Amino acid sequence: MASSSVFLVMVSGQIESAEFPEFDEIYLRYNLHYGQDWLVTSGLEEGISQVAKKSQDDRQQIVWNFPIDVTFKSTNPHGWPQLVVHCYGSDFWGTEVSRGYGVCHIPITPGKHKLKIPMFVPESSSLLQKFTSWFLSRRPEYVDARVIARGEGREVTRVRSQGFVNISFNVIMKDMKKLGYDVLPSDVSTVNVPENVGTTATEA
Repeated sequence: MASSSVFLVMVSGQIESAEFPEFDEIYLRYNLHYGQDWLVTSGLEEGISQVAKKSQDDRQQIVWNFPIDVTFKSTNPHGWPQLVVHCYGSDFWGTEVSRGYGVCHIPITPGKHKLKIPMFVPESSSLLQKFTSWFLSRRPEYVDARVIARGEGREVTRVRSQGFVNISFNVIMKDMKKLGYDVLPSDVSTVNVPENVGTTATEA
């Protein structure tokens, strides 16, 4: 009985690349944020990648191909898991600074998915603070990056868009149908079967 009251969401994939035209030599960290009813049964909830340089072609992408592999167990969809990505690099003085924060929900339908996450960085609230942070190489950043996956306090944070991160997901779900959740996309949930399927055509 206990096994029928939960469902599983298995997620694999990779954080493939990023687009930061103004920067080079960047690495990333990722964290998973989810609700109280969710539990990680296998895999890692956080990770840190290697430092990658920008490609020399016209795309100028920073490629990591950093793997993600985690399995969740839950009793209801509330608090659906989110992937929080934050990137870092070095400034002119060699100090490690934030290059971008981004967040997305784990796809809610099974299958293969590709997402392009817009990144942003916190901004100083005044010109004086902006000059001071640049001079001291202490740029604004979040103490806990997972705060961007929550709603509280986001409206008072000044941010600026900066770059994109490309992610691919492979999602498998188990026992959601038994609990009454329809996770198939609308274009495949109803299959139209041609009338002539299963019949034998005869020639006159």
